[in-house]
Parts: sequence; structure tokens; C-alpha cells
Amino acid sequence: MSHADTSLVEQLSTNSLPYADPLAKLDWSALDMNKPWLPEGAISLTGLPEFNNLPEAVRIRLSQFEFTGFIHAGIWLEGIFIERLARNQRNTISSQELTYYLHEIREEAGHSLMFLKLMETSGIHLPGAWRNRPVITDFLGRHTPLHSTLFWLAVTIGEEIPDRLNRFIRSHGGSAIDGVIHQMCTLHIIDEARHIAHARGALEASLRDIGTTKRRLLTPLLDLMIRQFTRTFYLPSGDVYEMAGLAPGKKWREMARHNPARQAFVLKCLNPTLNMLREHGFAVADPTL
Repeated sequence: MSHADTSLVEQLSTNSLPYADPLAKLDWSALDMNKPWLPEGAISLTGLPEFNNLPEAVRIRLSQFEFTGFIHAGIWLEGIFIERLARNQRNTISSQELTYYLHEIREEAGHSLMFLKLMETSGIHLPGAWRNRPVITDFLGRHTPLHSTLFWLAVTIGEEIPDRLNRFIRSHGGSAIDGVIHQMCTLHIIDEARHIAHARGALEASLRDIGTTKRRLLTPLLDLMIRQFTRTFYLPSGDVYEMAGLAPGKKWREMARHNPARQAFVLKCLNPTLNMLREHGFAVADPTL
């Protein structure tokens, strides 16, 4: 079994100590329903003439529903992380590692509570978070052997793929998006930076024990997970378009799926993760929606 270096785990735990409940840190009364929740460049239909022809109010509402779909997927993924972190406690090698896992469980739970509070405050709800989950990736996330290379690969890409979108949102402050959404993404990113550092450290430790052949055998599974994570977080479900007022939802989803601007945006977000995996000997393909 492979674990991140003890010194890294201790440092991450130290950095997690000044914990602040995001529910209390955000001023929910400041949420402005007349402002977008995504920068225009992060909306799935950006670049299409049909999107440009939509009234501004519809574009804003679509950004709010797309962000809600994004955090719905986040609730699903945070649930897997919490489940696996709790099970990890039986396999910890030190009190330092146990301490870090408990810090991460607290932070992941805080993220999901923050997402639920946003939906409660805004009144924007979508069908259950579990309905559109990617079945194979969900299974692998829940049942891949703890501390195996595949486990840490799944954790790393599962952390990084949504984090890239969060970082893009956060890079657009001011009048581009609502201030509460901007602060929410900032709080999320700060915690995820530690989670990603831990996952990458554990992944690198696990890779010391496997050779070229095993990396080649793992690559198809990696391609599958990357594609499913990408579609889950970057391709809204038909419900999102329908509830934003764009019907039929399947038609708009297909337009987003084949939108060249969306494909380019997704690839730009994912390139740092894809390049990291390639540097470690995994010949992963560019994902498609």
C-alpha cells in the first residue's frame, strides 16, 4: 500500500487547523439572483449563435442552473470521498495520517453543506444528485482497493477535474459573477489545494512500485474515468436546459456537446491534469464530450 510522505501529511494537517465553517463564513443574504453564477466563457453554449440570440435574463438563468448542476455533481463526488476517507481510517499507518483524513472529511462535508445551502437560499433545485452519476466511475470510486495506484489515480483526477472549473470561475471577479459564488469557489479552492497535494503525493509514492506494462494496462481505465468525470462536470444534463427555460433539453445538450468553443474550453481546463498523467507514463487521450 502506498501513502503520501509523513512530512507532507503533517504540513497539510497544520494548514487545515484554522478551519472556518463555510456556512457561517458566507453572507447568504448578499446572493444576487440577477447576476450570473458562471463567467460567460464557462457556459456550455458560449460561442454558438443560438446562445448569443438568447435574452440576457435567459443567459443569466442558464449560468445559474449550470452552476447548480456542477455543484450537484460535486455533492455526489464529495460523498464518495467522505466514504472512502472514513474507510481509510482502518488502514492508516500513523496518527498523523488519521488526523489528516479527519481534517479532509470535515472539509468535504463543509463543501456539500455549502452547496445545499446555496440551493436552499436561491430556490434553484435539480433532480437528485445521484440520478446522473457516471455508473462505472461511481463503482470504481467506491470499490477500487484502498491505496492502490488506481485508487490514487481516481482520487487525483476526481479532485482536479472540477477544481479546474472552480479556478476559472474564481479568476473572474468583479461584476462578471455574483460575489457569493465567487467567494464560495475561493473557499472551495483553498481546501482542494491541500486535497490535491495529498492525492498527488500518494499517487507519486504508489507509482514507484509499478512499471511500464502496468501503466499501459491502467490507461484504458484512466481514459474512461477522465471521459466520465469530464461529462459529469462539463456537460450539463438535459434537465439543466429545460429548467433554465430552453426546451427541448436534449437538443440544447447536443448543441453544447458539439460546440467547438466548449470542447476547447474543456481541454484547456483539463490540460494540466492530462499533462501530469502523461509525464507519469500514461498515454491518456484528450477527452471528448
